[in-house]
Amino acid sequence: MERETRVAVFESEKPAEIQLIKSKLEAQDISVFLNDKYMSFTTTPTANTVKLLVNLSDEQKSFEIIDQYLQETDLEIKNNPK
Repeated sequence: MERETRVAVFESEKPAEIQLIKSKLEAQDISVFLNDKYMSFTTTPTANTVKLLVNLSDEQKSFEIIDQYLQETDLEIKNNPK
């Protein structure tokens, strides 16, 4: 059995944002894996950054879906400032 290489395509400290992006990717038949043990010298011990990982073969499609979502979200913010 060949093991697929996984790559990070999105990360956030906001659980709702992670779940939304994960749902959008899964709706396009992309398998999504979570990595919530991400720590580096730039994070604090209390940081709870979660990474979304996908198979390398789905990387480009994933970025297109995420970019489209981020553009739509940015457009909504610009049209409806609070």
